[in-house]
Amino acid sequence: MHEHGAKGQALMLVTDPAAFLAEISSERYPVRAAATARAAFLVSPASDRLAAESAQDNRYMDMAKVPDPARALRQHAELARRLGADVPVLTFPGDPDCPDDMFPNNVFATARGRLIVGRMRHAVRRREAERADIRGFFRDVLGYRTIDLSQRDFVAELTGALVIDRARGIGYCGLSERCDMHGARAMHEAFGLNLTFCFELAPGEYHTNVVLALLAGRAAILAPDGFRDPAVPSAITQACDGRAVALSVAQKQAFAGNAIALAPDRAWMSTAGAAALEPAQRAALQRAGFALRDVELDEIEKAGGSLRCCVAEIF
Repeated sequence: MHEHGAKGQALMLVTDPAAFLAEISSERYPVRAAATARAAFLVSPASDRLAAESAQDNRYMDMAKVPDPARALRQHAELARRLGADVPVLTFPGDPDCPDDMFPNNVFATARGRLIVGRMRHAVRRREAERADIRGFFRDVLGYRTIDLSQRDFVAELTGALVIDRARGIGYCGLSERCDMHGARAMHEAFGLNLTFCFELAPGEYHTNVVLALLAGRAAILAPDGFRDPAVPSAITQACDGRAVALSVAQKQAFAGNAIALAPDRAWMSTAGAAALEPAQRAALQRAGFALRDVELDEIEKAGGSLRCCVAEIF
């Protein structure tokens, strides 16, 4: 479907898999930008509890597990150190009253010259969007313009819900309790995307980036059962010219889909996710040009997210 924004600009949002494939094959979406970020920022874990409110629609959380804050902090620091091999990494301090703030990519994201602040579903996460230090860093230090969605009347949890091929400006937006269609439209505009493919996630799935990763715009890791319509993962695979690793339910549960590439030739996921992969899947990633690296994050994964959730990219 074609829509138009407030200023009359075309909003190319597509909801039908066949229409998406027809559009993406039109050669109107060449590589126009860098596929990977120039830096990244993290927020260190600081809470000794899990966010009960978030657990309402995040089945990857287990409220019976008791977090170990010191161990989580050690794992998080090691993550920052290891990712520094690919890009400069900044770490902001966590807030003990915000147990999910170690997953900043849902709340803060960037596009060229602008910081985007998301509209979170749960009040416990809306507090994160008010952080003056992160907003001030991008405004006053980097000179970025702020696009603030945090007070709008929709839900848009940024790169948790929206997985982006930055090279071609194509978004893949999963609709769930964490992102509605109004939020998808707002993110399409805020990120300045050329095309966004919107689809429903399977019941019980909360964020797209748990069931889909796009690695430098060249290859996908996806869990077919995470999508309501099986034609959607098939279309995404075709859009990647077949360079896609399909995950089993168990591999998805191990967070193998929560991966990221911060450099054109390297993919990162948690140790649990990497251990769940089969040799043929690792070989497929290697053929696509990615060396796989992993970091132990089992303590952080108790909170229902993994490596990619911890990383907010700076473009």
